Amino acid sequence: MKFGAFFLLGSPRMEPAEEMYRRLLDWAVLAEELGYDSVWFAEHHFSNYGYIPNPLLMAVKVAAVTRRVRIGTAVLVLPFWNPLRVAEDIAMTDQLTDGRLEVGVARGYQPYEFARFGVSMDEARGRTDEALEVLLRALSRDEFEYQGKAYKIPPTTIFPKSRQQPRPPIWLAAHTRESFDIAVRLGLNAITTNSGRPIHVLEEGWRAFLEARAAHGVDGPAEFAVQQQLCVAPTDDEARSQMEHFRYAFRQVANLRGGTEQVVNGFSHPTPVAGEPALNEIFDSRTLSGSPTTVREKLARYQQACGITALNCTFQLGGMAPEVTTCSMRLFAEEVMPHFRTGVGVAAD
Repeated sequence: MKFGAFFLLGSPRMEPAEEMYRRLLDWAVLAEELGYDSVWFAEHHFSNYGYIPNPLLMAVKVAAVTRRVRIGTAVLVLPFWNPLRVAEDIAMTDQLTDGRLEVGVARGYQPYEFARFGVSMDEARGRTDEALEVLLRALSRDEFEYQGKAYKIPPTTIFPKSRQQPRPPIWLAAHTRESFDIAVRLGLNAITTNSGRPIHVLEEGWRAFLEARAAHGVDGPAEFAVQQQLCVAPTDDEARSQMEHFRYAFRQVANLRGGTEQVVNGFSHPTPVAGEPALNEIFDSRTLSGSPTTVREKLARYQQACGITALNCTFQLGGMAPEVTTCSMRLFAEEVMPHFRTGVGVAAD
């Protein structure tokens, strides 16, 4: 299994951007020192839920302070980008990161963001499907053209070409049979989030992935990455004491996804959600949190539930103190990762 460190980079206290970015760079350097395979950044807009509107810019900055670790976008929200322009930006970013770029993409889920870009969420799937087609052609061909509903592109060559050939790895965020089907059909890697969700959701996603592969007659090794929230502490009680920050994240996502957000001057209020899980439930079954021993046991259940080949770890959430995140990263790298380093590229069937 491979391991990535994922950063949403939100701040309930609306901390200055320069402080947030400096902290993130320190964590990226630490991730490389501790042996993580990759670091990943989310794309979010117009609120303190996330400070990174352009993960490609962040990738270039992180590449300047690291040497080995791969750098990923989790994810670029394709309906917000012109696909031809983002293809150029991806290729240039891959050059500037010395070929260390991993490209995660998705259609997005926040009505608040869509409305401010003037894009209808009803059009998100169609625009994403077309953008993927354009992106793949632009990155892998010397010249291409495209005629679709949303995009019509005459014969075009992007320049520069990416460092990685024929293109950087592309990961599609997938949760449903429909999205897994798209990933398999286009030959993309699959990444699914189980953040704040119980393990049965992961099992359902894995079944949908296998069904999509069977439907398209695909066999052999498969990349199946999972993103999950976690806090590793010396004891279960210490990790349990951090669950309020995970509930903050649950509330933010639920409100922003459901269109019930309350954002004033960029501050997104973590309004309680009907039926939200209790703190004990979040610790017990909705995160990979606890002492190193407990986290190893929980992660072993993930291995039993699906053919996971990579885990992206969300270490920083809500108002969690930076030193808690740093300690969690260290304990996971030193006492959890070594137990799961075998089995990369396990066959999906």
